[in-house]
Amino acid sequence: MQLLQLTQACEDFYGLNESPFGLTPNTHFYVELPVHQQAFEAMVFALHSGEGFIKVTGEVGTGKTLLCRRLLNYLSEQNVPTAYIPNPTLNSIGLWHAIAAELGLREIPVHEHAIRTIIQRRLLQLVREGHPLILIVDEAQCLPAETLEALRLISNLETERQKLIQIVLFGQPELNDVLATPRFRQLLQRITSSTQLQPLSGVDLLSHYLRQRLACAGYKGRDLFCASAVRRLWLASNGIPRLVNVLATKALLIAFGQGANTIDSRHIERAVADTESALASMDLRQRFWSLTGI
Repeated sequence: MQLLQLTQACEDFYGLNESPFGLTPNTHFYVELPVHQQAFEAMVFALHSGEGFIKVTGEVGTGKTLLCRRLLNYLSEQNVPTAYIPNPTLNSIGLWHAIAAELGLREIPVHEHAIRTIIQRRLLQLVREGHPLILIVDEAQCLPAETLEALRLISNLETERQKLIQIVLFGQPELNDVLATPRFRQLLQRITSSTQLQPLSGVDLLSHYLRQRLACAGYKGRDLFCASAVRRLWLASNGIPRLVNVLATKALLIAFGQGANTIDSRHIERAVADTESALASMDLRQRFWSLTGI
């Protein structure tokens, strides 16, 4: 059986409409985790307050891009103009071109000064229409130094009363290290809202996460993951949502292959054995089991 057919058969077996643990940042599967809700509320408050720079950081797989997509959807619903930069490995002129393209500007000049002039004109128009542009940069830890400096210069665009542009940076913790260097002390001082995303903090929160994702996929039965499976899944994943999704998907397929109605710790173990990033925490898990007798 081909993988696509196997996946579909697995979803049918468990009464699912779609895969509950996909890796694509689909906001349909957004789970209102406390740390994500706090970060979202902090961003919205800072944007409504007219603050210039907002920063959200988190380790790989903690849900930054999904939170970024949620913010973009929210701003779209509020008819707030946005520019989204998913590829931050641009030089400074490339950044200006990307912003111009996001603004729908045509016949973009070659020279940076000319581009800045037409962008500033468009930003003034947006402010007169009711709201400054929100520039959102994903994977901001990859920004070259010259592009970070360009962002600082962009943030200088303002009237006597308000900014013409507000900037939200999403990035891995390495972004904090870059901003802490003397070269970027001016930019760091302009960051008025900073949030650090954390992994799932415990078994109860992971259990809630699994239930919510399954419910979004159409599952209506009793708990599909038994208590011991949730404990081992949390320990194997270190609470990182992306790794949870990888292991949960594999465990579902393994359990389906055995005709099991629920996922237990053995299914998680087989999933872990097939996942290199989960094997890295094997020693920690073994110490935990020796203490708990699981």
